[in-house]
Order: sequence, then C-alpha cells, then structure tokens
Amino acid sequence: MEKHTVSVASLPLDDHTLSNIQIKKAHLLPDPESRLDSMEMKEKPLMDATIPYRDLTDTASKKESIARIIDKLDVETSLRYQRTVEDTYCNVYSYDYCYFAQVYVPTVWWTPESLEKILQGQDVEAVFEQTVDRIYSSAIHDWFLQWGPNFGWERMFTAEEIQQKVNAHGGIGIICAKRREKGLSGHIVPVVPETDLHQAYRENGVVVYPLQSQAGKLNYNYFSEVRKDWWNDELYSSYVFYYHE
Repeated sequence: MEKHTVSVASLPLDDHTLSNIQIKKAHLLPDPESRLDSMEMKEKPLMDATIPYRDLTDTASKKESIARIIDKLDVETSLRYQRTVEDTYCNVYSYDYCYFAQVYVPTVWWTPESLEKILQGQDVEAVFEQTVDRIYSSAIHDWFLQWGPNFGWERMFTAEEIQQKVNAHGGIGIICAKRREKGLSGHIVPVVPETDLHQAYRENGVVVYPLQSQAGKLNYNYFSEVRKDWWNDELYSSYVFYYHE
C-alpha cells in the first residue's frame, strides 16, 4: 500500500512553463543508519564508501561501473530491499541505483506547500515529513512526466529503443508503471546494460523484454524474460520509459 505519498500533479503547469522552471532536487543527507544490512532509513541515501559511483569517463567505464553498482547493491540478498508483509521496495532500489549512477530520481519529493514556495523563488530545505515526504512508484510515474526533463530525463517509447540507448552509451534506463487502483503500489525498474552473461530477450532480433534489475515481490540482480512485459499488466493504467545519459 502507498502511504503518505506526495502528489506531483497538484500544480498544473504547461510544458513551456515547466521547461523554464529551476526546480531543485529533494535530497536528504546520507545517514549512518541507512545501510544495505538494515531496514531503517530507506528514505535516505546509503552511507557506504564501498559502493562505487558510475564512472563517467567513457562508455566502457560507465557500463563496467554500473555492473559493479548492481553487484554491490545486491538487491537479491541485501536486507534493505527485501519485501515485508506490508510493502515491497522497488522505489528504494531504483533510487539507490540512480543515486550511485549519478542521476536523479526522487525517493522523497517536495510537499505541495514546499513546491509552491520553491516556484516563488523561496529557498526551502528538505526536511523529512515536513517539507518533503516519500514518493512511491505510481507518483514517480507522474513525476517523470511533469519533472523528468528538468533533471535530464528523455522519454523513450519502446523496449528496443531504451535497451539500445543504455547499451550504446552506458546511460540509465527506467520503466515506471502507475497502478490502476489509486493508493496501491505501481512498479519502477532500472533497465541496465547487457553483459556477456546477462542479455535482453529478443524476438527476430528486436528487444521485447529489456535487461532489468529490480526489487519487488521477487528481487533480481538481472532479469529479462522472467516477468515478461510486466508494464502491460492490467494492474497498471499507464507506463513510461525514460533514459538519462
């Protein structure tokens, strides 16, 4: 279930206005209690010097460092991402993956009141459960559409397109789906570069299921055909593909 989620659609703005807005990231500071072996502080960035950041030197270094990030986060076994009776943590894993890949996806976002102040030019500090609150995958779907371009995200439209971009440039891909039933969790999954061991699923040479990495009801460091085109499931009313260099 989604709890205390902020709305990203509370301020209707046209595309021209949005493209000219300087909106800042809603980042909380890393915390020593935010760890891979802990279920606490999921809203904060991991404080772990052993986790590498994506090396932006060139395409090869980007792809190699992404593989190291996936290996180190180890979503299949790390306690931070294991499902509970109440919840799954696709949004937490996607946030952590993007954080170390040096691109921005929110795990908390500005409350409507804070957002209004920011858009008026006021300086607002990110304070959990005061000026920012958790944002879940259905709301992140809307965030991509409303705010994604402000943070460098480019919309893609096919599995082939997003996998080719990730492979060719060592960038970051995301699939995010919005739950049809309001208040229930959607899903968000990184699309990752193919390796010698891990490949996307193709039919007639065309990517049908990209290579992905996820937390959810089941956690996978890498998967493609395991869950097929999950984003087309009738549980979801809409989905988006986005890419960031």
